[in-house]
Amino acid sequence: MKYLQMPPQKYSYALEANEISRPGVYIVGFEFDGTVCFRKGAKNGPNAFRDVSEAIESYSPYLQIDLEDNHIPIFDLGNLRGEGHSSSELYLSLNESFNQLTCDVNLAQDSKHIVTLGGEHSISYVAIKKYLQQFPNLVVVHLDAHADLRDGYLGHHYSHASIMRRMLEHFGPDNQLIQYGIRSGTREEYQWMNEQKTLSPNRAEFLQRIKNIPGDTPIYITLDLDYFDPSYLPGTGTPEAGGEDFHSYISLLKILKEKKLVGGDIVELSPEIDSSGNSSVFATKVLRELLCCISLSNGFYKDGIHEK
Repeated sequence: MKYLQMPPQKYSYALEANEISRPGVYIVGFEFDGTVCFRKGAKNGPNAFRDVSEAIESYSPYLQIDLEDNHIPIFDLGNLRGEGHSSSELYLSLNESFNQLTCDVNLAQDSKHIVTLGGEHSISYVAIKKYLQQFPNLVVVHLDAHADLRDGYLGHHYSHASIMRRMLEHFGPDNQLIQYGIRSGTREEYQWMNEQKTLSPNRAEFLQRIKNIPGDTPIYITLDLDYFDPSYLPGTGTPEAGGEDFHSYISLLKILKEKKLVGGDIVELSPEIDSSGNSSVFATKVLRELLCCISLSNGFYKDGIHEK
């Protein structure tokens, strides 16, 4: 389709698709890093996930689910197509492609779930906006090293540093933001998070907040890979010391698999920054676990049986 383009290689444990037509989990890439202010390269992230996927086992020993053997409905839509002479034009064009892709999709009723792969964190805006429109009581779980609450940055209204600020403009009275892993931001950003009580100060408190979410409340997870400590994942645009490890993430998913996890995004993988390739492998394993978790949460897999 005119708003999608297939990459050289699809995600290994997914079927190719050019539309969101049946219940399942849909991967789509958003190749953009036009507002990055430090180290670029995140536009190459979506294809790096795919390139590495064939080397990552389909079985999750953490969630005890296999993406391959039980034919879980996972589809790779490829990457969004966009054009423009400037970063702003390209960004808006890619957003319009996402809107065209999802314009007739009822995420709330039809058990269709989107995982968007970045790209820098600004790419999450269009997907989160779509989810907020269809889920009035959506809880957004924000895992990141940075608060991303600035009102634009370096001339970019839709900057990677302002994604949460732009998202909050679409919040209704029943939406909730939960943030964890934040360890860098302005004084004003921290004042806002503390006043609004969006920021969890430690892992135990964060996981308890997730446990307290009612089981029928829809949850969306937006994961900036600099959430993880750069000693584990250096291949990201703005690394920050003091981050979380992989098992912190798994602890969260073991709770979310019992909740209503309706979608998410993984952003800020810059594969060329880490010449060892370890960051791409780490990030692709993070993706596998998210796909497994969404499948369990929505009944696509139960007791080893493909349910839908």
